Amino acid sequence: MTATITDNLAPIAVTERIEAMDVLRGFALLGILLMNLEGFVGPVMASGTGLDPKLVGMDRTVDLLVYVLVQGKFYTLFSLLFGMGFAVMSQRAEQAGRPFAGVYWRRGLVLLALGVVHALFIWAGDILMMYALCSFLLLAFRPLPTRWFIWLGLAAYVMPVGFMFLMGGMGSLLNGTDGWDKAMGGIGEQMRVLIESERAAYGSGSYADATWQRLKSAGMALSNITMFGFIVFGMFLLGAWFVRSGAIARPREFPRLYAGLRWVALPVGLLAMLGSVALEPTMDFATFDLRISAAFALQMLANLLMCLGYVAWVLRALASPLWQRPLGWLVPVGRMALTNYLMQSLVCTWIFYGYGLGYFEQLPRAWHPVFALALFGLQVLVSHLWLSRFRFGPMEWLWRSATYLKPQPLRLRAR
Repeated sequence: MTATITDNLAPIAVTERIEAMDVLRGFALLGILLMNLEGFVGPVMASGTGLDPKLVGMDRTVDLLVYVLVQGKFYTLFSLLFGMGFAVMSQRAEQAGRPFAGVYWRRGLVLLALGVVHALFIWAGDILMMYALCSFLLLAFRPLPTRWFIWLGLAAYVMPVGFMFLMGGMGSLLNGTDGWDKAMGGIGEQMRVLIESERAAYGSGSYADATWQRLKSAGMALSNITMFGFIVFGMFLLGAWFVRSGAIARPREFPRLYAGLRWVALPVGLLAMLGSVALEPTMDFATFDLRISAAFALQMLANLLMCLGYVAWVLRALASPLWQRPLGWLVPVGRMALTNYLMQSLVCTWIFYGYGLGYFEQLPRAWHPVFALALFGLQVLVSHLWLSRFRFGPMEWLWRSATYLKPQPLRLRAR
């Protein structure tokens, strides 16, 4: 019976895909590369902590622009798209009267395995493990009414903000006491040691040295699931709402929603992000108080609002004849999102790490966008060429074949 069920299941056909989601995935990949490049060029644990106070001139300007406009906005967008993908799979299974849970569990377990391989053997800044672990919880929410997804998603998203304010309040009250100062100093020293060990292993170490360091860094990053897991899962639920409500497939039926996201959410999010930078431009691991909590809260608010604002503007551009064709170039790269995400890590670690070309910490910050655009442009071309002959990207084919327990047809049929 299991074999019969599996035979009836199949990946979504190209003609059934929601093209806007593929465009958004391609757009998100560019943002992810711009965000992650700091963690490729230098220590992973030193990236994403705000502005680098040592930078000056154009390097500092680019650092500020990436931090304000990109950092944190695109892993939330990727999380939103993951939730959309879950909802699309769920709806197709319901419409066809097919079992869903078993296939979804396998899908998540395969993604988890890919994430482990990525984190340990390629790059410690992996997000796939967290996505996979959080994805299993989605099944429990599947039977809920659609309207609940938006409220539960927002509730999950803001939970870490409340926790940070609680910690910040404790920090402000206990600041100056021996116990608190010793604890925070220990955390700060632990992070400094980790960053320096990354600098040595990734900058001049062998592949074995880098792999051992990735194991330690990935473990530290994954420990943040108690904090960022809520954010990721909240975005999953919001993404599921966009599909179940029809807002992503039929955006013209939701003019007030998208107008609000374009003209209110995005500007308010930008102001919140600027407020966060004004309060605390650089996060210090050894310090934590209410001011830093407020900066974190503003940043989290900005990430959500600006991410949704970006979605609204991309969908608006897709409705314009002027932008439809240029944005259409993002469809193949979005259809190969997993392959391209992993390829970014392979290419960048080969270029920057000591066991590769060895350009670690040698690319000036001002050149990061240029490098990112060049690499992404190459990925767009490769994706177009690949999908002109094949149905899936290489990693998408592997993911689907393992999920459906049989090799999927890869080559396109000759016309």
